Amino acid sequence: MLHKVVSVQNTAADCFVCGVDNEFGLHAKFYVLDDGDLAALVTFHPNHQSYPGRVHGGAISALLDEAAGRVVQIAEPDTWAVTGELNVRFLRPTPYGVPLKLRARVAENNRRLFVGECRLYDPEGVLLASATAKYVKMPVDRIASFSPDGRDWMLRPSPDDPLEIDLPEWDEPLKKPQKG
Repeated sequence: MLHKVVSVQNTAADCFVCGVDNEFGLHAKFYVLDDGDLAALVTFHPNHQSYPGRVHGGAISALLDEAAGRVVQIAEPDTWAVTGELNVRFLRPTPYGVPLKLRARVAENNRRLFVGECRLYDPEGVLLASATAKYVKMPVDRIASFSPDGRDWMLRPSPDDPLEIDLPEWDEPLKKPQKG
C-alpha cells in the first residue's frame, strides 16, 4: 500500500546505520509515514557481505535495531533509549545491491520502556527479516556526547527523498518469493 511520507528523520555523521560520513555504513534514510509508522530505505553493499551475494546477519540486525529504536521518536521526539533486548528472525537470504524497504512501529510504550517491531522487505514485498526489540528510555546526555557543531544528529533532506513509499500492511499475508 502506498503511504505518504510526512517527514524525514535526522541522521548522524558517523553512525553505522544512518551515518552519512561512514564509508562502510548502511546510509539508511528514515521517513515518518502518514499512518504514524516509520519507513527506511537501504541498499546493502558488498562490504556488508556474509556469504557471497548475501548480507551479514549482524548488518541486518543493526538496521532492524536502529529502526525499532527510532520509531518512538515519532510520538515522543525528545525520547532516547538504549537496546535492552533484540530478537531477530531471518526468513530469507538478504541480497546486497538491491534497494530494500523497512517498516517499523511501536508495539508497547510506557514511561520507562518501549517495544518496537520492524520488518525488512525486498522490492517485491517479500519479507526477508523481522525483529522485536525492547528499549530502556534514558536522557540523551547519559547515552551520547554530541559534537558542538551539530553534525552528530541533524536533518539532512535530499531531493531524492521519496514523497510516497509502497509497503505491505502489518496484517497483509506474507508474500512468497517467485521462482525463476
